[in-house]
Amino acid sequence: MARPKKTDAPELSEAQDLTAGLIERLTCPAGKTQVFLRDTKAPGLRVRATAASTKNPKGLKAFVYEAKLNRQTIRRTIGDVRVWDIEAARTEARRLAVVVRSDKDDPRELERQQEADKAAVIATAAVKVQAAKVAAVTMGEVWAVYLVERKPHWSALHYRDHEKMAHAGGEQRKRMAGVMTVPGPLANFMTLRLSDVDATTVQAWAEKEGKARPTRARLALRILKAFLRWAAAETDYKALANATAASGKKTREMAGTSKPKNDYIQREQLSAWFANVCQIQNPVIAAYLQCLLLTGARREELAELKWEDVNFQWRGLTLKDKIEDVRPVPLTPYVAHLLATLPKRNEWVFSSPTSASGRLTEPSIAHRRACAAAGLQVTLHGLRRSFASLCEWLDIPGGISAQIQGHAPQGVREQNYIRRPLDLLRVHHEKIEAWILEQAGVVFDAKAAPGALRVVAG
Repeated sequence: MARPKKTDAPELSEAQDLTAGLIERLTCPAGKTQVFLRDTKAPGLRVRATAASTKNPKGLKAFVYEAKLNRQTIRRTIGDVRVWDIEAARTEARRLAVVVRSDKDDPRELERQQEADKAAVIATAAVKVQAAKVAAVTMGEVWAVYLVERKPHWSALHYRDHEKMAHAGGEQRKRMAGVMTVPGPLANFMTLRLSDVDATTVQAWAEKEGKARPTRARLALRILKAFLRWAAAETDYKALANATAASGKKTREMAGTSKPKNDYIQREQLSAWFANVCQIQNPVIAAYLQCLLLTGARREELAELKWEDVNFQWRGLTLKDKIEDVRPVPLTPYVAHLLATLPKRNEWVFSSPTSASGRLTEPSIAHRRACAAAGLQVTLHGLRRSFASLCEWLDIPGGISAQIQGHAPQGVREQNYIRRPLDLLRVHHEKIEAWILEQAGVVFDAKAAPGALRVVAG
């Protein structure tokens, strides 16, 4: 029998002493998907050649181990012939043979089990690492998530309250050179682990803050309580957050109880208040304060009034409302006069060229000075309280002033049956304004066009 040439493809029907040349000449014939070349020195060792494909034009070659186990043929790939040399492949084949013949185990199943065990160990370690990371999460990190998620549901003022409560402080005050901002009431909590915010910690905090700044402490406690309830309901934080940490009776007692505010302008004090407010050098602040009293609006509702929300033709204002999205209120003659005289610098009615937002943000300082000159102590919210109190002097239904001020309807009848159009509110609102101005000694021509009114402060 003639000896095969070195360029001929190896004979596959017989085992061969594997060499690099034989492996190089091994190809998969057309019409077949794979062929095997057996080794004589390591029983069970094969070289597998697969058919050429678009991805692999020359096909692929790999060492494989083949054996019989439980009357079935099993194969386990050892590795690519370009990576494994022949002797290393033989050594691996002999090792696999021991596993099959002596232990009667399928090496493929053993490897799968080993991989599964390894994956389980890695997963367990990952869980422990993640648990450690979660346990180390600070309240400040969760607080940032809370603010982002809840911001669409809050008013701008409510959101700012949350920012101020957690502010770290230590920044230069804008209007007071050399004076730094103080930390917010909740600032110390931000560096604590969320899991460490418990009833004892909150109680100690309430005792300290309740003495230093009780009003802010009570607001901060309400904000903290809502935050902890939110965190306890979130999947990522429920194992860390104590929903009742800020709800204890002793904590509430430490923070103190709020007392009803009683500051308001009495009828006989109106003339002094108007006289001193009208002397404020900034006409925007002077107009804002008078409109705040005459509309009974909340301070931010009026401060955020835009020119597009003022209708001089139909005599109406559209204010933002914390109960409803917006609410229409009458544009009374004197208020229309005040607005018509204001400069139109931008979109805001009560604009400010020095404010970053472009609108009035802090009228309290000028108001306190005017009140001090008048011998009064009235806050900006006290002006809203004054409107409601002064309306009691007039024979006007309580629901009228409440609707103008944006209070929620009280009682079944108000909630479900009474519907007052803007014209009806205007009739009563103009009476309220005229009476307040009369008591203040302010005389003007209510029938003149807005901006052309002749005002005399008595």
